[in-house]
Amino acid sequence: MLFFIGLGLYSADDVSVRGASLISLADYVYLEGYTSSLMGTSSEKLSERYQKPVQVLGREDVEIHPDTLIEQAKTHTVVFLTGGDPMISTTHADLRIRAAREGVQTEIIHGASIISAVCGLSGLQNYRFGKSCSIPFPYKNWMPRTPVDTIEHNRTYDLHTLVYLDIQPSRHMHIHEAMEILQTLYKTAEAPLSMPELYIGIARAGSHEPEVYAGTSAQISDHDFGEPLHILIVPASLHHIEQEYLTTFADLSLTQA
Repeated sequence: MLFFIGLGLYSADDVSVRGASLISLADYVYLEGYTSSLMGTSSEKLSERYQKPVQVLGREDVEIHPDTLIEQAKTHTVVFLTGGDPMISTTHADLRIRAAREGVQTEIIHGASIISAVCGLSGLQNYRFGKSCSIPFPYKNWMPRTPVDTIEHNRTYDLHTLVYLDIQPSRHMHIHEAMEILQTLYKTAEAPLSMPELYIGIARAGSHEPEVYAGTSAQISDHDFGEPLHILIVPASLHHIEQEYLTTFADLSLTQA
């Protein structure tokens, strides 16, 4: 049996009671470590808590070489841990399909997701979000234009855009870095494009002290969001409840809205 268990947003305490019980009973425990990070814990702390080894898997382990995990799940109880909710990532859905092809029974234990958390922290209405996008760290001369294309598409339909920031083993993208990349992409666009006027930055969602701040490009670039994980929202026009929520909980001034 293979269980996909979402650990939630920040710490080892965020997992559901059922998820924690299954981890305790599992024969093998794996932690996917490339699509998200729980900044309030670590594989070592999880191993100590559950008194068993927690093996961290990289992208190739899951996408190219999941054979060992699947074989173990044919005769043992295996748990596959992820930050947030297990099936937000396509690579996790693919792993579940592969397991099913091999006759392995699977089950999902859901966890809190950043997709719903940003709505609670920003006050933006969930049905007004369009397609999301990601900003990767530039590699040499490679800087994909997908973020701008997605933001502009959503702006056309007056939809908010959730922008994921790159996570790598040795570094996590900060909001000011993402803003620098966006500014470069807008400046170098083939057709003249004006950057959106308002942004919302969120740091450490799920922790006791998340940071939520709304402002202009310059303001959000200068704001100290502290430790990661960071995520960015490019809002569309604001409903009056959204505006009041941001004014109350994200330091938005009426002149910015």
